[in-house]
Amino acid sequence: MPHVRSRHRLALAVPVALSLTASLGFLPAAASAAPLSGQAAQASRAATGENLAYVVNTERDKRTIESVRKAIAANGGTIVATYAKIGVFVVHSATADFGARMRAVRGVQSAGATRTTPLTAAGTTDEGSVQVLSKAEAARVAQRSAAGEEPLEADQWDLRAIGADKAAQANPGSRSVTVGVIDTGVDDTHPDIAPNFSPSQSANCVSGKADTTFGAWRPADADHYHGTHVAGEIAAARNGIGVAGVAPGVKVASITVAQPDPGSLFYPESVVCAFVFAADHGVEITNNSYYVDPWLYNCMDDPDQRAIVDAVNRAQLYAQGKGTLNVASAGNSNDDLDSDALVDDSSPDDSTPVNRTVDPHECFDVPTQLPGVVTVSATGVKGAKSYYSSYGNGVVDVAGPGGDKYQIPDTPSKNGRILSTLPNNQYGFLQGTSMASPHVAAVAALLKSTHPDAGPAELQALLKAQADNPGCPTDPYDGDGDGVVDATCVGGERVNGFYGSGIVNALRAVK
Repeated sequence: MPHVRSRHRLALAVPVALSLTASLGFLPAAASAAPLSGQAAQASRAATGENLAYVVNTERDKRTIESVRKAIAANGGTIVATYAKIGVFVVHSATADFGARMRAVRGVQSAGATRTTPLTAAGTTDEGSVQVLSKAEAARVAQRSAAGEEPLEADQWDLRAIGADKAAQANPGSRSVTVGVIDTGVDDTHPDIAPNFSPSQSANCVSGKADTTFGAWRPADADHYHGTHVAGEIAAARNGIGVAGVAPGVKVASITVAQPDPGSLFYPESVVCAFVFAADHGVEITNNSYYVDPWLYNCMDDPDQRAIVDAVNRAQLYAQGKGTLNVASAGNSNDDLDSDALVDDSSPDDSTPVNRTVDPHECFDVPTQLPGVVTVSATGVKGAKSYYSSYGNGVVDVAGPGGDKYQIPDTPSKNGRILSTLPNNQYGFLQGTSMASPHVAAVAALLKSTHPDAGPAELQALLKAQADNPGCPTDPYDGDGDGVVDATCVGGERVNGFYGSGIVNALRAVK
């Protein structure tokens, strides 16, 4: 079962990551890092001669790129992929202290290991599981679906919550708009996804280098269902089969980044590849329902974690520069991303986690806290923040339906989670900010369909402008109903920590 979420730059010799810290108004030396840093962990393993993965981030001029290329080889590194336009090398090396050696090379702005275990190691498994809809249940739901609806639409309370059912009648979205699902892979043979799938904009980026072999974008097995569920939420066709997507007229592509082992971890080099591939293949919007492993929060005073932030940020900024809007889930930890301190006891998730206290203003959840990325919190059928959803005033941009088992809808299945597509022609329920993010990405696709010349910044402004904000709750927030206050909403009726600028509205997006 994948761990995915069901979970800013200066010129010349100043590292790109430093501009991130400057834009947020702090200095990296103030960050709080893990008791055992990523640098120490990877160095101990490299000393044993085991192969590790790295990113090396450099100045972008041709002379520097070439000199760093030679330095990588001289220090025992093997280049897997070169992204010269953003100054990022993906490298494998068994040399002890390879990262430290590369940081000393002229023109290198940051470098570090992208994981704490050797390349052959398997990842850890994740939270939760999918609830598959049986044939008998599907038949019962179909009896409740109204004329003109998809057979399982009676269970899709989320479409009605944001007016997506009515929006589809007015404008289902343009075939010239593609949403790239950066995830565990998409089963494009599913009858609800096949009509809108774009093979030419799909790839497998797991190795850090794009593989465009036909079918390489598909999930490794049925357990890697997350990406297929996300794709269906966005663009399941209105074809008289199964469910409907929020934007059933747009195209969807699959950019696979999850490791094929049971842990399905999303390593930085895979995500760098995905953003660059999406940008270079005309993908207008990407959906990112995950955090980049192995660190839930990447602290800028750790050289490995700093290099991860730098590399992924370069890639997603490149995508923005090419006209791609990146949408990401806020996370399922019920963390206040605007607080002074958070406890992270899950990192690194590719080896043995350690307890550490981090400041989310200085240690970043990637990619959701990167500049220009639309950060999405989750809501349930009542329009309230989902009990698990992370939040934060000034961090969350907008909200979308992600499901909540404690908010029960009046639907045939009485299931507060989100119903969508699964591999092997199946359907099932999931909940998480993973599900909220594709709702927002789909509404962004509808906005792009009605405003074809809008760039990423304008699309983000339009998302916020058309959103409905319920405001902070008047009563203390108790998401799971156990009598304990679970979170505090800060902000006003227009912008606040639970919903950002509000819950997106598909119907307004097409008007």
